[in-house]
Amino acid sequence: MKKFKLKELAKIFNCAYEGDGEVVITGVASLEKAKNGDISFFESPKYREFLEKTNASAVIIPLEEKFDRLPVLKAKNPKLIFAEVLNLFFEPYLPKPGIHPSASVSSKAKIGKNVSIGAYCYIGDYVEIGDNCIIFPLVSIYPWVKIGEETIIHSLVSIREKSVIGNKVIIHNGAVIGSDGFGYVRKEDGCYKKIPQTGIVVIEDEVEIGANTAIDRATIGETIIRKGTKIDNLVQIAHNVEIGENSVLAGQVGIAGSTKIGKETIFGGQVGIADHVKIGERVIAAAKTGITKDVPNNSFIAGIPHTDIKTWRKIYACLPQLYDLIKEVKNLKSKIEELEKKLKNTD
Repeated sequence: MKKFKLKELAKIFNCAYEGDGEVVITGVASLEKAKNGDISFFESPKYREFLEKTNASAVIIPLEEKFDRLPVLKAKNPKLIFAEVLNLFFEPYLPKPGIHPSASVSSKAKIGKNVSIGAYCYIGDYVEIGDNCIIFPLVSIYPWVKIGEETIIHSLVSIREKSVIGNKVIIHNGAVIGSDGFGYVRKEDGCYKKIPQTGIVVIEDEVEIGANTAIDRATIGETIIRKGTKIDNLVQIAHNVEIGENSVLAGQVGIAGSTKIGKETIFGGQVGIADHVKIGERVIAAAKTGITKDVPNNSFIAGIPHTDIKTWRKIYACLPQLYDLIKEVKNLKSKIEELEKKLKNTD
C-alpha cells in the first residue's frame, strides 16, 4: 500500500498545507465517500455541505478558501492537484513488453523497443511502431500505418492503411481510425457511385480517443486531430475534418465533412456540425447544439440552429409561456372579431 504524509504531498506538488502535516494519506476519494486515510478535493461552494461532513483525513482546497476542521492542501487548481495525487495511487494495468505468440506481425513491420503486442493482433506490412507502445489484444493495424512512441491502443481498435498516430496517444476500445469517408455521387438512374477515399488520418501527439469513436480518412488529403485534443466515446468525425489543438469533444458529437475547428474548442454532448463549416478558436457549444454556419472566435453558442447562449437562454425561458400566450392571443382575436361585428351592426 502506498502511503504519503500530507507534508510530502505538499512538497511533491509545490502546494502550501495547513494543519497536521504528519497525517498519513493512503487513498483518494470523493468528499461523500472518503474515509479515514483518504484525501479529497473541494472547489465549488455548492459542495460546501459535503466538505463540512466529509470523513476524509485531508482535503485539497482553493487558495482563498478557509477551512480548519481538517488538514488541507491549498492549490490554485484543486481539481488538477487531485488528479496528480490520484496518479500517485492509481496503477493501471499495462502488459509487459513482448509479442504474444498468436499475434500476426508482418516481417516487413518495424517494431520499436519495449513494445507490447497482445494476443491475436494483426500488424500489417510496413507498419512502424515506436518505442514503449502498448497494443492490447485483438487490434488490427493495416499496412503503412505509422505510430509514435508511448502510445496505448486498447482491444478491438482498427487502424486503417497509412494512418499516422503520434506520441503518447491513447485509443480506447472499439475505435476505428481511417475508415472510408461518407462520399457518394448520385447517378442519373438514382444509384450512387462511391467516391474513392484516397486520403489519410493524422492523429497528433497526446490525443485521447474514446471507445467506439470513428474518425474517417480524407477523400483527398488529411483528416487531422491536432495535439492534445480529447475525444469522448461514440464520436463521429467525417472526412477532411480538422480539429485544433487542445479541443474537447463530449460523447455523441457528430462532425460532417471538411469542417475546420479552431484550437481550445469545447463541444458538449450530441453537438452536431454541418459540413464545410469554419469554427473559430475557444468556441464553446452547449449540449445538443446544431451548428449550421461559421462561428467566430470566443463564441458561446447553443440551440438548433445555433445562436448566442444569452439569446438562446431568453428564448428557452419564454417557451413554457407560449401555450398560455397562444390562448390569450386567440381570446383577444375572438373579442376583436366580436367588437368588429358590433361596430358593423351599429353603422
